[in-house]
Amino acid sequence: MSGPLALTILGSSTPYPSADNPCSGYLVTSGSTRLWLEAGSGTIGPLQQHVRLDEIDAIWISHLHADHSADLLAAYYALLYSDIHRETPLPFYGPPGIADRLAGYHTNSGSRAPIESAFDVHEHVDGSDVRVGDLMLCTSAVDHGIPAFGVRISTGSASLTFSGDTAPCANLTELARGSDALLCESESAAAPVDAPQVHHTPEDAGTTARDAGAGRLIVTHVGRFLDPADALTRAATRYDGPIEYAAPGRTFTIGA
Repeated sequence: MSGPLALTILGSSTPYPSADNPCSGYLVTSGSTRLWLEAGSGTIGPLQQHVRLDEIDAIWISHLHADHSADLLAAYYALLYSDIHRETPLPFYGPPGIADRLAGYHTNSGSRAPIESAFDVHEHVDGSDVRVGDLMLCTSAVDHGIPAFGVRISTGSASLTFSGDTAPCANLTELARGSDALLCESESAAAPVDAPQVHHTPEDAGTTARDAGAGRLIVTHVGRFLDPADALTRAATRYDGPIEYAAPGRTFTIGA
């Protein structure tokens, strides 16, 4: 199916939820397809304002830091031990080792927790393409100091690239090339002097959007030492296209 994308912001805070903003989490929809993108702390609550877990087609997670993945723990209990009933395990796409990480948390006896009964786990491979309903997901490794990935989500007529957490890198720029929108993190207030860079600054987000030729920049995951309005102003020094902030609860329509 060819059509627009809807991006709903469930949360965009880091590294822990604020009083009115959960951590990273997004709902991406097109036609009848629903993708839970990132499952950071606190996002499973607002997710249910839009869709039940038995109505989701897949989950996609960029990396194993808690502000992007912690609510998978709650989703596991919901899928196996509560009022959610699915005919098959929920398709889940995540970084290498995610199944064992979840099992390690939930295993309380000599038997391994049945993670695979809740999730149909597929580990990310750099450069892989997978179709989820009306959506094509193209995954690329990015530079975060641990295994981490970005994703380009396309319908045929609309495209959204999500950075995950990463320093500026060629893989992300290429992944976002010509995207209708780039959803890019901006956690760093300033580029580190001595430590390795593992996040974008607002200026970096603008540069990545400009170099990729993205039609629109949506700044998300703004660090605690940054004001979102200031982040937009700083990003605009490098990118002259439309720039918006991923405010919790907001829905963006991407594509015609």
